[in-house]
Amino acid sequence: MRRKVNKVLDQSGVIPYRQRNGRIEILLITTRDRQDWVIPKGGVVKGMSPPASAAKEAWEEAGVLGQVDANKLGTYKYRKRGKVYRVKMYLLPVDMLIDNYPEASKRYRRWLDVTQAIKLIKKDAIKRILKVFIQTKLSYNISINNTNL
Repeated sequence: MRRKVNKVLDQSGVIPYRQRNGRIEILLITTRDRQDWVIPKGGVVKGMSPPASAAKEAWEEAGVLGQVDANKLGTYKYRKRGKVYRVKMYLLPVDMLIDNYPEASKRYRRWLDVTQAIKLIKKDAIKRILKVFIQTKLSYNISINNTNL
């Protein structure tokens, strides 16, 4: 008897962030039903790289524009409606925040301190990636500060 092989569907997403008053803030969005706080993500569009596809999702779901860092920050898997998804996560320093974007009527968005964002997100895998983000930005800021000495 043959076993059914579950195909893993590829997605990509971003952690949209900005620096404000010397602090790093993360932009979270709600799911379409506005029940949970999440990060922008979606299926990788055929013919697009995962970072480019993640940038497209960030625009559609959160109304943010910026240059996605092509270096993958982390990966996580989840199940939904019997399917398995693998999400590659990237950083997106936000250059512009647009009020009129495709899913504006379906989602809320909110800028939060990283520790507040971690508290609001339910998925442990996303919390883990946000903690990696904190470490990455902290070491990046330390190295920049040391070069200015």
